[in-house]
Amino acid sequence: MAATGAERAPSGFRAHLDALARAQKPALNTAAYSRLVNRPAGRVVAAAAHTLGASPNQVTAVSATLSAAGLAVLALVEPHWWTGILVAVLLAAGYVLDSSDGQLARLRGGGSRSGEWLDHTIDCFKTASLHLAVLVSWYRFGPATDGWLLVPLGFEVVAVVTYFGLILMPTLRPASPGSPVGAHENPLRKWALLPMDYGAQCWMFVLLGSGVLFQWTYLMVFVCNAAALVIALRKWWRELRALDAS
Repeated sequence: MAATGAERAPSGFRAHLDALARAQKPALNTAAYSRLVNRPAGRVVAAAAHTLGASPNQVTAVSATLSAAGLAVLALVEPHWWTGILVAVLLAAGYVLDSSDGQLARLRGGGSRSGEWLDHTIDCFKTASLHLAVLVSWYRFGPATDGWLLVPLGFEVVAVVTYFGLILMPTLRPASPGSPVGAHENPLRKWALLPMDYGAQCWMFVLLGSGVLFQWTYLMVFVCNAAALVIALRKWWRELRALDAS
């Protein structure tokens, strides 16, 4: 009788780590932080979690807890240099574990529909809450002018619509075998995508206690994300119109 995926999986942290490294899919069209930092870190956590016998849903729950803690500090604690570092670390750690649960499921022989639903639902809560937390913080502790409150409101809309499009578009496209081996990618693309990468955005909160510097950094990241959404909406619309006509 053929062995199951879990039975074929090697034992031991190093063996689990090597297995994930061999199975890792090409990371085309992803930003540098997710590709070079978050996914490799998630691989280490997944290997450790599998060695300890943790389940993907348990890793997802810890990820959600860390992210929720970071959002709570952001919204409820007056900004200081140390709160910015704490928020950034909690959010970034939650994002690492968000990358780990799927890799852990692969080590265990495959994921489940309920696990995927849980993962995406928590991602949706996180996406919808991050900029609301910034809004609450700015409303309670500054900036001095109310006009700045429009920035996190606008960022909230952009983030939610972007997440919706990224989730919906794969369901509307024909089935694809994925990126071909050796597919060409502009080497600058992964760096150009950094402002749109959630993991990179986590670290802008180290500036939270700097006042004006954080405000303008946050505004510039918002502008980049809004511009990227406009480009993506146009691309998605043209792609779907072409499919309709075919």
